[in-house]
Amino acid sequence: MSAAGLRIAPAGGLTGELAVPGDKSISHRAVLLGAISSGPVQVRGFGASADTLSTVAAVEALGVEVEQAGEDELVVHGAGLRGLDAPHGPIDVGNAGTLIRLLPGILAGQRGSFELTGDESIRSRPMERIAEPLRQMGVEVETTDGRPPVRVRATGHTRAVSYELPVASAQVKSCVLLAGLFAERGVTEVREPLPTRDHTERLLRAAGVPVDRSPGRVAVSPAGELHLDEVDVPGDFSSAAPFIVAATALSGSNLTLRGVGVNPTRTGLLTVMERMGARVGVFRRRLQSGEPVADVEVRPAELVAADVEPELVPLLVDELPLVALLACFAHGVTTIRGAGELRVKESDRIAATAAALNGVGGHVEPLEDGFRIRGVPTRLRGGRVDAAGDHRVAMLGAVAGVCSQEGVEVSGASVLGVSFPDFADRLAAVSA
Repeated sequence: MSAAGLRIAPAGGLTGELAVPGDKSISHRAVLLGAISSGPVQVRGFGASADTLSTVAAVEALGVEVEQAGEDELVVHGAGLRGLDAPHGPIDVGNAGTLIRLLPGILAGQRGSFELTGDESIRSRPMERIAEPLRQMGVEVETTDGRPPVRVRATGHTRAVSYELPVASAQVKSCVLLAGLFAERGVTEVREPLPTRDHTERLLRAAGVPVDRSPGRVAVSPAGELHLDEVDVPGDFSSAAPFIVAATALSGSNLTLRGVGVNPTRTGLLTVMERMGARVGVFRRRLQSGEPVADVEVRPAELVAADVEPELVPLLVDELPLVALLACFAHGVTTIRGAGELRVKESDRIAATAAALNGVGGHVEPLEDGFRIRGVPTRLRGGRVDAAGDHRVAMLGAVAGVCSQEGVEVSGASVLGVSFPDFADRLAAVSA
């Protein structure tokens, strides 16, 4: 694969067994919470990618030693809850949106001035959504016209708040909860309009922090210290999703994915696929460092259209482009609404997804907050997909390629390194 392009040939099916990299969201959080833990934290199954390695580099810039203990194993030598040092220059988060939104919550409890910046894509991301609640908590935060670079000036303590999220966002929720660990007194509460991924809450609980959860609400009390010790990171559901979708669409498939995280705040894709008539089995369910894990078996299926409602969107926001692809093969018209957040991802993911799928023979109408897809139960024609600087669009183009008649050329496919560096190799390994 080169930066210029990646050629994906048609396949008859996906067969065999596959393991996917460690969960990116949990890998970020394990390193960040490890950095402020008391003592070393062993992170096994770390999902190494450009994004997560940016998090490793960020905590190292803050004075934390991170030891490479194996191919996918790190030891984060925690500096304690308030033990991070202000670096001499800006912290570059690269393309890591999770990092630039969660780290300010931790920096709120340190002492000193910090600046966060990133690549061109990151510098277009809205940041007032975390700046505003942090200001309410007594932290001095400056954005650049509402976007990065972001500057945080902290005194080591915050005020507890009760904050209602204007938009369902696990990143904003996590930022506020992390800042709440440093409150002088009182409970920090976040109320969310819809459920969002809860990896931060699970890891905080594993680190000994009392977490109070009820429908639509989560709260933490100030912490004296964190004791995380170890984290076993499950396989990333969002990395498994392209294989699940491709195996469903291809008639010769018989695929098993081992050790995949099946946290219910992440698996909305399975809910939609069940409505569409997919044959996806989830077996050997177990808990791993507080996270639900299972093996996933996929067989081909004839699909029918199924709408995606706004309340389901936070549970599959990263997988919505793949839902649009799957809908291209379903009988009927599928409508996805309430997904306006896709407009401010690494790309305008609504526009990029519609352009990608229409360019290879799909029938996708972009809406302001989603898509309308007319399914035709046959293979896509094939052609060319522009990744638009977005790793999710690059994966979408690759899956469209194995499900096409002529194959797909994905331009800008090097962006896959953001989350899944060897995605193309693993796809080729199970393509029949």
